[in-house]
Formats: sequence, C-alpha cells, structure tokens
Amino acid sequence: MFSFFSAHRRDCLRKQEELRAKLSTLPAVYYSPSAEADAKILALSLSQIVDACEDGSLAPTRVLEAYGKRCVAAHEATNCLADVFFEEAERSAAAPLSSQRPLHGVPVTVKDCIDVAGHDTTGGYSSRVGQPAVQSAPIVRLLRDAGGLVYAKTTLPTGCLSFEVSSDIFGTTTNPYNAAFSPGASTGGGAALLACQGSMVEVGTDIGGSTRYPAAYCGLYSVKGSHGRFPSHGSVSCLPGLEAVPTITAPIARTLDDLEEFWKRVVEMKPWEYDHTCVPLPWKNADFVSSGQRLKFGLIMDDGVVPPTPANTRALLEVASALAKHGHEVVPFYPPSPLEGLKIGYQLMFSEGAASVMAPLRAGEHISPAVRTVRTILRLPLWLKKLHAKLLRWLSRPLGRNDAWASLLEVFHPKSALEERRLVVEREAYRATWHEAWNREGLDFVLTVPHALPAVPTDPKASDRATLVSANYAFLYNVLDYSAGVLPVGYVDRARDSYDPDFREGAKYRAMNDVARAVHDVYDAESMHGMPLAVQIVGRRFEEEKVLAGMKVVEKALWTSGKGFVPRQF
Repeated sequence: MFSFFSAHRRDCLRKQEELRAKLSTLPAVYYSPSAEADAKILALSLSQIVDACEDGSLAPTRVLEAYGKRCVAAHEATNCLADVFFEEAERSAAAPLSSQRPLHGVPVTVKDCIDVAGHDTTGGYSSRVGQPAVQSAPIVRLLRDAGGLVYAKTTLPTGCLSFEVSSDIFGTTTNPYNAAFSPGASTGGGAALLACQGSMVEVGTDIGGSTRYPAAYCGLYSVKGSHGRFPSHGSVSCLPGLEAVPTITAPIARTLDDLEEFWKRVVEMKPWEYDHTCVPLPWKNADFVSSGQRLKFGLIMDDGVVPPTPANTRALLEVASALAKHGHEVVPFYPPSPLEGLKIGYQLMFSEGAASVMAPLRAGEHISPAVRTVRTILRLPLWLKKLHAKLLRWLSRPLGRNDAWASLLEVFHPKSALEERRLVVEREAYRATWHEAWNREGLDFVLTVPHALPAVPTDPKASDRATLVSANYAFLYNVLDYSAGVLPVGYVDRARDSYDPDFREGAKYRAMNDVARAVHDVYDAESMHGMPLAVQIVGRRFEEEKVLAGMKVVEKALWTSGKGFVPRQF
C-alpha cells in the first residue's frame, strides 16, 4: 500500500510541476497587461471573430493572445487549468486557409476528461498521469478542422461526481464571484475560466448537471443535448460503459448568442462524420422572439425531495412573472414523480456499486465526500438499508417526513444484470409517462431551477451535506434524455433572500426530510450575496434548437422587465 501511496504523491507532484513549467515558459506576451486592442477583441461575439478572421481584418494569433492573457490571469485567480498547449493553437492559428472555416479563430477549451492527442486525460485521478492520449476525441478534431483554437484543458474533481472542483492533482478551483464557493460540479474549471474571459467556449461533460451547474454558479449559459446530438466519443466517462444514463458532452459559453452559434456551427460541421455516436440530424433554426409566438411553460417549483432555497425560488418566480407579462402562458406543472426518476436513474447509474468511479483511486487519494457516502451506502447490506428505511419512516416527526429518502435508501444497492435490465424497462415506462403528461398539458417547455442552492461552498463538508440526491433538478433530464439549458437571471440578495430568523423552528423546515434539511442548512444568503442565480429551460428529446430559442425568449422577457442579467467583469 505504501508503494501505491508513494506513486500517488509522485504523480500528483509530477503533474503539478509539468503545468508550472508549461506556464512559466509561455511567451512573454501572455503575461503582459491587457491593452485596449485586447479589450476590443474580448468584446467581439463568436460570429464577429469568425467574420473578422475570415476577411483578414483580424489574425487568429491576436485572438489567442487576447484570450491567452485572460486565461493565465484566470488560473492565477481561481486555479482552473489542468494543462496548456498554446503552441499547438498558435500553429493552427498561423496555418494557411484552405477553405471557409465556421469556427475560425474561436478560442475553445476542454475539460480534462476529453482526449487531446499527446496530453493526459486524467479525470482527476493520479493513476492516469503520464498516459497521454494517442488520438484526439472527435469533437477536438472537428473543432480544429473548423478553425477553432483549442489551447487548454480545465480542472475537474477526482471522478467528476462532485459539486466542488477538487483533486489531489490540481488542488481546489474556486468561483471567480467568491473564492469561498465552488464554480460548480465537474466542469467547474472551465466555468471559472469562462467567467474570467479566459475562453469563449468550454466543452465539458454532463451526466447529472455537470455543465449546467457550472453555468448556473458562474453566470454562464449551457445547453445539454440529447444523447447523440453533440459529439461525445473520446470523452472518458467517470462511469465507463454506462449506457442507461450516458455521459453527454456539452458546451458552456459566456453569452447566449455565442452558445447558439457554437451549437449551430458544430452541427453544421456534420459531427456524425467525425463521431459514430452522433445522429445525422441537421440544424433547424428556431426563433420565437421574431415570430412573437406565444409559448406555454410548465412551472416546476419543487422536485418533491429538496425544495429550492429562497434565492432560487425568487429567481424562478421572477422569470415566470416576466414571461407572463410578455404574453406567454406559465402554468403549474405536476409531472410524473421526479422521485421515481431519481430512484430509477441512481440505481442505473450505480448499478455496479460505484466500482467504476472508485477503481482508478490509489491509496491515500481523496475523492468527493458525497461519492464516498454513496459508496458507503451501496456497501451496506440490503437488509440493513431496509431496516434503516423503516426506522426513518417510523421515527420521523411529522410522520411521512422521510418517506422520499427512505424509499430511495431501500432500493439503492448494486444490481445484477437481470435487475439492471428491468430498471431499463422501468426507465422507458417512466419516460412514456412524461411524454404523455407533456402532451396532455400541451407544453412547449418546462421551467424550473437547476439546483436547490445558488452555489455550494468549497468546504468538502458542504458537498457531503448537499449530497448527490439534491442533483435531481438536473439529473432528471439526463434520465429522460431531454434537452436542457441553463441561463443566468440575477444575483443572490441578502436583503430579499435571507431566511426568517425562526425558519428552522417553523413548520416548513420541520416538514422537510433529512436530506432537504441538510441542503437548506448549507444555504446562507449573507455569505452567498452577489452569487449568480439561474433558471433551467427544458425541452424534449433532440429539441436543442428549440431550447436555445426558448432561452432567448426568457432573456428578452427579463430585459423588457428591467431585470436582464449583467455579468461581473473580472
């Protein structure tokens, strides 16, 4: 065991020194102060950068310099980089044009679970240090063929399944808005970089909100598509081989226009010719703002497990009000039990007892407390979990308070192959009930929160208290394989979003289950003041264009109401 621990320490130090050496040997231009010309480049939209690079009025190398300066500064402020390879992007930027390229000069970074030839794909595990990928993932090859400048990898937590971004290899990545908080879930390194304008687009992954949480926590935009719409092969999943709830590769951007343009231009590159997992589905433009179409939003205020905290609730209600004032219909939507979706999804996700996420760990290597709690629960004898569930029900006051948590606990156990197949049948039946409910209500979108909390503190104890169970506001739509987008809508306000002093003595708190209480105990409007707030817009399968168009409707309604989101400058 000592030899494994020694190897872990050695490879962590090796990776840290490698990154320091790469950063220290970057050309001096990347450490020079940003000039007025850099600010003008940073102010350009994605389409403006492409047009300027195409007509020769802007050199891609200048774009890289402007964003590279911000990239280095962002890392110094938040510790968000896992690897850099500026020289590769410089060669790409200087290459002569052979044809029109739809992402010409666009700065793009990728999460450190996506293969880039010649570079490690660690997933946050020290055991994967020093094992560079032989071939780049299809999305990386597509981006480079399209003229994109791919120049860095971003940090992630060990094994990905975490609200905080921390690993023994890279340390802790912090939120630019407040260093006491996580930048959100496993694509948090990319989100911190984007918020600091160190990149224009981050390509991350999402199995239960891991691009949507970072977008929500850092005031950014993201759309997770249905499986097969965006190239995902060559992204090393924390749960390899899991097809029942697959890991989706998805982009995050600083603006909604840039996110839409990126999605559109990637699809127009025919990703199915790069990635065998992609569906050959061309882009279909959608525009509800210009058409003035009246839309119907189904409002989900509570997933039945963890009610949103005050700031998130206020943000959701303000968006609903703005949409209604703008002529859209917003109706309460009571979907098929989100708890059932959580139970089915988590049983499928951890059907092998979480062995996949734990197997690459070395002795002494740390992983998220939330994942360790999951592993501990999975290892307990099933009879003991059922007994615990009964006790939760019997001893809870008021009676029934812990029914949701108990019902999950008594089925959360490793599955046989036959049991897993039965769960897939259950999943399909569950999807069918959602399909019928959606049709019955005649909805265009579901409107809800991305998470119960505005952000999670970097303190690992907070992540453990938040638990992966609280992820269902996002995870549910992975189980359903729906398209889902997140957009920022405001900020936490201590004056409007604080609990009443006697909240924890009141009936609402006493009625919460134990998991919900733990989540609400993490919430503190005073310390979270100024953190971004977001909402989630959900469409059905392969409705990515429609979701983006729906997000534009929300954004316009907010601006018309005088409540448009203005990101902080770092």
